[in-house]
Amino acid sequence: MATTHVASVQEIRTHFPALERQHNGHPVAYFDGPGGTQTPRMVVDAIADYLFHHNANTHWNYPTSAETDQILANARQTFADFFNCNPNEVVFGPNMTTLTYHVSRALSINWGAGDELVVTELDHHANVDPWLRLVKERGVTVHKAKMKPETGQLDWDHLASLLNSNTKLLAIGAASNALGTVTDVSKATEMAHAVGALVYVDAVHYAAHNLPDVKAIGCDFLACSPYKFYGPHQGVLYGKHELLQSLDVPKLLPVDDVAPERIETGTQSHESINGAAAAVDFLASLAEGPDRRTRLKIAIEELHHRAEALTLKLWNGLSQIDGVTLYGPAPDQPRTSTVGFTINGKSSADVCKHLATQGLFASDGDFYATTVIDRLSIADQGGLVRIGCACYTTEEEIEKLLESLRQ
Repeated sequence: MATTHVASVQEIRTHFPALERQHNGHPVAYFDGPGGTQTPRMVVDAIADYLFHHNANTHWNYPTSAETDQILANARQTFADFFNCNPNEVVFGPNMTTLTYHVSRALSINWGAGDELVVTELDHHANVDPWLRLVKERGVTVHKAKMKPETGQLDWDHLASLLNSNTKLLAIGAASNALGTVTDVSKATEMAHAVGALVYVDAVHYAAHNLPDVKAIGCDFLACSPYKFYGPHQGVLYGKHELLQSLDVPKLLPVDDVAPERIETGTQSHESINGAAAAVDFLASLAEGPDRRTRLKIAIEELHHRAEALTLKLWNGLSQIDGVTLYGPAPDQPRTSTVGFTINGKSSADVCKHLATQGLFASDGDFYATTVIDRLSIADQGGLVRIGCACYTTEEEIEKLLESLRQ
């Protein structure tokens, strides 16, 4: 029987050697999770174990090769549990961007003039530029659904006006990596499917804060990056099996033509795939339950609740500091624990340099969501200061951050 017990933040922190780091005599607090989280020991151990004891290429008749085959099969099952799909719908690749370019070219092989695609202003350009490239390569038209600068949320009426019988695909982010906005991609998928369009979901930021459920969303593709949730640099893609099997992908002739392997170009980073699966198992290990999916749901829901409390504390504290402007949805709206802001008269880079002197590591810039920054008219300040809360973030770290900013 499932229980709601989830490891405390103090317990969780013991798994992360990076938290032992000191800078200028200060313990380091990592607020840079939206750009890549720190890594627990069990993930690094999984990578090292593969390289030390199982390192081989696939599908040959000796033990380490057979062990590699099994490790990859296990990793597909792990991410099938993560996505709520079948193992033959899980594709591995070097990163989300490369996988998206690969799929975009395969999907568009028969697209041309008169065909339309829709992207959004909220998205990281990894789910914009691969589709914009098809304007040049295939002659398609790409429309961009607007965001509302005052709330950092999608303009649903504008999105609806762009979808029509000529729309071949909607590319949409489940959460904004710059503002933390969570978008109802289930609703967007229903709207796109109603006009016969496919849906490609960027869940890179979303999957670090909410457990994906591709069956509930109904999307055709969904991509994520495990290094945003305590894993190594790696890309993972969900695709409906019949679509993965039918994609006209560029591939080497001798490569097996069965999905999902037919989508995976070249020799994969087996050690990273094993580490990515270990990151999912790390999250599952934080809770108790009868199976991996249940443990993931319990753990991630509790971590999300904790992050909501931290976000509220951060948002309220920032709103009381003179000169601070906050962007994106308020804490009572669907969002992740990622908060973007600027300080009047200070470049975002200078703010982060100041924070770093006190062991507070945060990121600044446009985070490859340049359209968001342009729509907010803050490019001249160097974009946003971005603060992200992770499973190891504490209230004390938030308080220290706020005190440093008050200075």
